[in-house]
Amino acid sequence: MSGHSKWATTKRHKAVIDAKRGKIFSVISKEITIAAREGGGTPDMNPRLRTALQKAKAANMPGDNIDRAIKKGTGELPGVNYEEVVYEGYGPNGVGLIVETTTDNRNRTASEVRSLFSKHAGNLAGTGAVAFQFNHMGQFLIAREKVAEEGLLEAVLEAGVEDVKTESDHYEVLCPVPAFYSVSQALEGLGVEADSAELAYIPNITVPITEVGPARQLLKLIEALEEQDDVKSVHSNADMDESIVESAQS
Repeated sequence: MSGHSKWATTKRHKAVIDAKRGKIFSVISKEITIAAREGGGTPDMNPRLRTALQKAKAANMPGDNIDRAIKKGTGELPGVNYEEVVYEGYGPNGVGLIVETTTDNRNRTASEVRSLFSKHAGNLAGTGAVAFQFNHMGQFLIAREKVAEEGLLEAVLEAGVEDVKTESDHYEVLCPVPAFYSVSQALEGLGVEADSAELAYIPNITVPITEVGPARQLLKLIEALEEQDDVKSVHSNADMDESIVESAQS
């Protein structure tokens, strides 16, 4: 979703995080395993692994789980051979969706993702059909109460940030993918923990949703996709005011 839509749903996700903790741990474990497989098990030498470990820390993931995931990636423990697959599709009202998955069975995942789109008034599209409407970037969402704007700007600009958007109750910090870890370090040095930090697909073309009905239908599709075991993250180019999101989720 666009920045303020994402902020609205981020706050609500925190309220139900315990109920989904098993899924969250599974997603992070896969990310750690892939990072360790591709770049080794030493965080100081592997930026992707460092980022995954930060997510694990933020989710209060047990150390034993983290160690097992790293060792599966380095081959010290037997593990599943995961691959990352990105799906593109359209939801209600022509909203573009990008679905990131980590799977050990591409055919199974494709079938289940396609089925979820169909059940919720959407359709799976071909590669490139939706991606041009997004930029792949690092995204950090931070409550304004956590840090003054001047201090935030001073800390992150030297770290390679591309843009900092100031909304009524939060900041949206955007950076190129290679700068993600350096921005994370800058925030850590400032003593600020982001409410959301991820490599996201940021829409450059948005689709306004101004009615509760389509918003509710879209959010149900996104929730169903997020609950699928292989789905890592879902991104949309819907532009919804927080009041619409609140009404649709009530």
